[in-house]
Amino acid sequence: MTFPHARLALVATLAVSFLAACSDEEAPPPKPVPRVRVETVAPKPSQTVISLTGSIAARTETNLSFRTSGRIIERLVDVGDAVRKGQLLARMDDEVQQADLVSARATLASANADLSHANAAFARQQTLLRANSTAQTTYDLAEENLKVAKASLESAESALSNAEETLSYTRLTAGADGVVTARNADVGETVQAAQAVFSVAVDGPRDAVFDIYESLLRSGEPPEVTVSLASDPSVVARGPVREIAPTVDRQTGTVRVKVGLEQPPAAMTLASVVRGTVSLAGPPAFTLPPSALAASGGKPAVWILDPAKTTVSLRPVTVADYQTDAIIVATGLKAGEQVVVDGTKLLREGQTVLPAEGNTP
Repeated sequence: MTFPHARLALVATLAVSFLAACSDEEAPPPKPVPRVRVETVAPKPSQTVISLTGSIAARTETNLSFRTSGRIIERLVDVGDAVRKGQLLARMDDEVQQADLVSARATLASANADLSHANAAFARQQTLLRANSTAQTTYDLAEENLKVAKASLESAESALSNAEETLSYTRLTAGADGVVTARNADVGETVQAAQAVFSVAVDGPRDAVFDIYESLLRSGEPPEVTVSLASDPSVVARGPVREIAPTVDRQTGTVRVKVGLEQPPAAMTLASVVRGTVSLAGPPAFTLPPSALAASGGKPAVWILDPAKTTVSLRPVTVADYQTDAIIVATGLKAGEQVVVDGTKLLREGQTVLPAEGNTP
């Protein structure tokens, strides 16, 4: 055998040996099938819990004012003071009114004297007329003077009553039991008739007032609201929505809602900060744990298991609400479908999985 032929034979022998060695090695093991936990979903009635902060206000608040113009010389209460019905709150300079009252009393006394004189004169004329000792014209004049005296007395009595009432206008009193919430004038100021001097929150039923966004308002019968003190949640009252403002506040974009509290606890004083909570029933929805949520194109999605093929596919969904321990899915699912709720991080479209009941090991 020549050298080139020997060299060729050696190369062939080495190649055959190498191929034989490769065939003896084992093929690489297949990748393990991911194990996931799935849940069969079914729609359930959804509940949306709304909690907002507000304050306690009197259902009725009145503005108190003098009924005449003048200068305030005495103020007896201030903001925050409790007042009783008929209590004197402030007094105005009444020098002119007192003078008018004195004049009215003098006029009344004069009218009474004139009436007494007219009565006596008329009685004499009656006696003389029956005895034919006076002329008819004299009798008629006495009778006319008596009528004038009676009319003058009535006028004087009316003037006295007006003077007494005008004097009372210089005294500002509370029209009902309540708490002073505002003071708009002070001693030494000259106020006009009907100008508000005090605002008083009337004792009785109170409201919890909330400013909420219009999007939270729903049609239908307003629900009952649970109201609790922000400083002490154990102090609780409940009441219905009594009033919803017909317009939106332009500055805040909110709507004022008043919740009626017929018998609020004593601790819920005026201006107390409270928290109102209400549960609103919504359409049926699917509740899933947060671990089930994935994303498709930057939007919420979940992995759906095909039980026949044990493969998964990603489906977009609409999330109605994100809660602490759950997500509420409004659309995108059907009752009876199986959703992957754990083990979703490494899944891919069409991948075969191993469903597991209970927690994923």
